[in-house]
Amino acid sequence: MFIRNLIQKILCEVNPKGNFKNILNNIRKDILAGITVGIIALPLAIAFGEMSLLGPEAGIWGAIIGGVIGGIFGGCTISVSGPTAPTASQIAILMTGFIVSSSGQSDVDAIFSIIFLSGLIIIGFSFLNISKFIHYIPYSVVAGFMCGIGIIVILSQIKSFLGIHSFSEIEKFDQNTLLIGIPSLFIMFFWKRIKSISEFLDYIPAPLVSLIFGTGIAYFLNLNISLVGDRIIDSEQASLFTLYKPDFSRIKEFIIPALSLAGLVSIDSLLTCKIADNMIGSKHKSNQEVFGQGFANMLCGLLGGAPTATATMFTVSNIKFGAKTVLSSIVYGLTLFAILFGFKFLVESIPLACIAAILFKIGFDIMDYRILPILKRLPLSDILIFAIVLLITVFGDLIVAVGIGVIISSLIQIKNFRLKYYHKFIHISESSLNSKFKKTETFSKIPVYVLEPHGALFFGSIQSLLNSYDLNIDNDLLLVDLTNVDAIDLTSAFAFEDFINILSHKNIKINFLNIKSNVSKTLEKLKLNEKFEIKLDQKLLFEKIVEKYDLR
Repeated sequence: MFIRNLIQKILCEVNPKGNFKNILNNIRKDILAGITVGIIALPLAIAFGEMSLLGPEAGIWGAIIGGVIGGIFGGCTISVSGPTAPTASQIAILMTGFIVSSSGQSDVDAIFSIIFLSGLIIIGFSFLNISKFIHYIPYSVVAGFMCGIGIIVILSQIKSFLGIHSFSEIEKFDQNTLLIGIPSLFIMFFWKRIKSISEFLDYIPAPLVSLIFGTGIAYFLNLNISLVGDRIIDSEQASLFTLYKPDFSRIKEFIIPALSLAGLVSIDSLLTCKIADNMIGSKHKSNQEVFGQGFANMLCGLLGGAPTATATMFTVSNIKFGAKTVLSSIVYGLTLFAILFGFKFLVESIPLACIAAILFKIGFDIMDYRILPILKRLPLSDILIFAIVLLITVFGDLIVAVGIGVIISSLIQIKNFRLKYYHKFIHISESSLNSKFKKTETFSKIPVYVLEPHGALFFGSIQSLLNSYDLNIDNDLLLVDLTNVDAIDLTSAFAFEDFINILSHKNIKINFLNIKSNVSKTLEKLKLNEKFEIKLDQKLLFEKIVEKYDLR
C-alpha cells in the first residue's frame, strides 16, 4: 500500500509533459533567454565551483545538471538551477572536514556520496510535504542567513584576490594578481554606470566583461598568476566523465552533513521560487520543485557536479530576458554543456583574481538590503534574531543557524502573540462590512471579496491566511478587514507587501480596513504605510465601490 501511494504521488507531483505545454508559444524568447543566462552563468558556475573547493568543472557540471533536470522536473516554470553561494559554502566546509588520512587531501569521494545522499533526502522531503515548512521561517532569520552567506563569500575570496596562500602572508600580496583583480572588481561594481554609455552594452553582463578583460590582460602581458586551469589540473576532476559511486558503507558518517545540505538546498530553492512568484504573479509547486532539486543533486553526486539549487541570480536574469517556460532552463544547461566541451581551453585561461572579483560582488549583492536600511528601527527581538543567525552562519553551521533562529523566534512569538487564530475568505455580500451600508443584495453582484483574519499575524499564521485566497477567483478588488488583528510582525508585513505585488500583476486592487494603532505603528516603522493605505477611511472606500460599480 505504501509503495503504491508513493508511486501515485510521484506521478502526481512530477509531470514533465505538463511543463512543456506552452513552450511553442514562446519558443524564440525562451531559447534566447536560455543562451543568454547560460553565458552569464558560466563565470558564476566556475566561481561557485572554485569556492566549493571541488573545482571549476564541478561548478559547470552542477549548472548543466541543475538546468536540464531542474527545468524538466521542477515546479517553477521560469526558475533556473545551478550552484549557489550557500551550497558552495557548505561544501567548502565539508571539504575541509573530510580528509583522506594517507594523503592529507580532501576526500572527494565522500563529498559526492554526501551530495548523492542529500538528493535522496530532498526527494523524501517532497513526498513528506516538508516544503510547506519553508513558510514558517521568519524573515529576520532569512535576512541574517543571507547576510552571513554574503560575508562568507567575501572572506573566502580574499586570498585569491591578493594572490596569497594564507592570511599570515597578507603583506606579501602579489602585484600582478592585483593588476587583474582591481580592474575586474571595478567593472563588477560600476558596470551599471559604464554601460549607460551605449544601449548595446546593456545586453552584456558584468561578469562576462570582467572575465574577458582580466583574461585578456593576463594573456597579453604574460603575467605569472594563478589561473582556473591550475585548479583543474590539481583536482581529482581531471576527467569530464568521472563517475562517482556512492559509498553507503559510511552512511552513518554522511547522514548528518547530507541532511544539512538537503535542508539548505530546499530552503535556498523555495525562497528563490517565492521571489519568482512575486516577479511574475504566479504560484510555484513547492513539492515538485523540491523533487526536481533532489533528482538533480543525485545526478550531481554521481557525475561529479557541485550541488545545485534554484538560483536567485540566474532565475531573475531568466525572467528579465523574457523566459516563460522550462525550455529556457534546458537551453541554459545545454549552452553550458557546449561551452564545457567546445571551449574548455578558454575556461582554463581565466585568472582566479577575476573569479574572486565576481564573488566579491555576489557577496555584497546577496546581503538583504530590504532589511539592512531599517534594521535599527526593528523590534529588539528581530534585531537579536538577525544578529544571532548572522554570527552562527559566519562562524558555525549554516543549517544550525537557521534552526536556532527559528527556535528563538518561536519562543519569542509564543510569548508575544496569541496562537489561536482563524481567518475567513468570503464575498463582500457575506461580510460584516455590509451591516453599515445595507447593500447586501446589490453587493452580491460585484466581484469584491473580503479576507477577515482573527488574531495576531506572525510568521506562523500569515501563510495560512494568504493561502486561503484563491488566485483563480474572478475578482478585481480584495478587502482585508483587520478589525480583529492586534499585532503584526516583520514576516507578515513583508508577506503582505509581496502579496500586494502579486495581485497587482493580475490588476487586482487590495485595500486594508480598520487597522489598529499597534499594527499601524509597525507598518509606519517599516515604511509600508503607503502600500497598506492605512489612512484610508472605510466609509470613503465604500462610497468609491458604490460609484465604481454604479450601485446608486
